[in-house]
Amino acid sequence: MTEAIEYNTERPHLIIPEYGRHIQKMVDQAVAETDAEKRNKQAKSIIAVMGNLNPHLRDVPDFQHKLWDQLFIISDFKLDVDSPYPKPTPEELYAPPEPLAYPQNFPKYRFYGNNIKRMIDVAISWEDGDKKDGLVLTIANHMKKCFLNWNKDTVEDDVIFQHLFELSDGKINLKKSDEELRDSQKLLQVKKRFNTNSNNHGGKKNQKNNRGRKRY
Repeated sequence: MTEAIEYNTERPHLIIPEYGRHIQKMVDQAVAETDAEKRNKQAKSIIAVMGNLNPHLRDVPDFQHKLWDQLFIISDFKLDVDSPYPKPTPEELYAPPEPLAYPQNFPKYRFYGNNIKRMIDVAISWEDGDKKDGLVLTIANHMKKCFLNWNKDTVEDDVIFQHLFELSDGKINLKKSDEELRDSQKLLQVKKRFNTNSNNHGGKKNQKNNRGRKRY
């Protein structure tokens, strides 16, 4: 009896473990089949079983295409059957991903971030009016908040207006306006958390009551 026991360490490696060893054996049997017609029937049957293992994905677009690709991957690309989709290749599967092109932006005032510059560009593209004035004022308040997060000291509105003028290439000028930004304390105001001391006391009381009880 002990000689008939199989251990996973002694069994062949599963290429896609999510489908289990039975699917792997079915694919290996289809690869070993010499009759092309029987091999195609076995492949379709295996696809049906693989689909039943993931019924929640039946309505997903290209689900069948994904199953056929996984079938060829499980067979180590050795299965020769008529597939309704192009057969994948090992080069496509194991090809290294292309490196991501990270934006190389070096803003003059890094504490504002790149999003502020994008918002300023959007504001410049809008037509003059109340909507644009409101957006510009919102950007200026956000710039003041970013400045205060970087430097906790107070900052004059004229400094923010000057930075806004520089970042907009002189297209947004609030230096001579009468607009006032929000107060520094309000911008940095932190919301108070709810007091949970009463709940903690209640939990301690329950723990005391349970000390004498037996645990099974």
